Amino acid sequence: MAENKDELVQRAKLAEQAERYDDMAQSMKRVTELGAELTNEERNLLSVAYKNVVGARRSSWRVISSIEQKTEGLEKQQMVKEYREKVEKELRDICQDVLNLLDKYLIPKAGNPESKVFYLKMKGDYYRYLAEVASGDDREMVVARSEQSYREAFDIANDTMHPTHPIRLGLALNFSVFYYEILNASEKACRLAKQRWRMRVREPTRRHLRLPRHNFRLPIQFVWASL
Repeated sequence: MAENKDELVQRAKLAEQAERYDDMAQSMKRVTELGAELTNEERNLLSVAYKNVVGARRSSWRVISSIEQKTEGLEKQQMVKEYREKVEKELRDICQDVLNLLDKYLIPKAGNPESKVFYLKMKGDYYRYLAEVASGDDREMVVARSEQSYREAFDIANDTMHPTHPIRLGLALNFSVFYYEILNASEKACRLAKQRWRMRVREPTRRHLRLPRHNFRLPIQFVWASL
């Protein structure tokens, strides 16, 4: 029996309200695999679902990695190591799931520059998440692919989108995170983030921003912790 797209979207919305993000992601994965270009609403549902699914594993990985560094005794160390590797596998599988959807369905079907930038940014994000847990040659490969995706999105956004478009601003911020956390290029990261921030606050819509000016002087890790 063919699955009904509207029903799958409604299931995804219900799962979101119940905070069952794994279920939400599976529903939106099936919507994507139906092959039609996603609407803006569907695109955002897919993004929110997987962001929460992968975010839970990223948070778990950080906690377990911290515990592993402090653990003494070979037996306990092995137990923590195996658990970290289990979480890493889950994280990699989720990222690969998203990257497959992007390469097979979403990017080829993107019918306008906004959608293409959105999906290329997403591709850069999920390669960045892989880079957080990768090492050696694998890390070099995913870092290169993340940067390539961000750069392609950045070039399209610069040519086709207003400087204060939310997607373009989000791309600039996440690209900054990539430079800061993955490449350790802190000066370049801060320069890019501050440039986009200044563009944003010059707009008449700045009155809608609720972030106090002094908060920008907080350590950059706090701003980027959930990206």
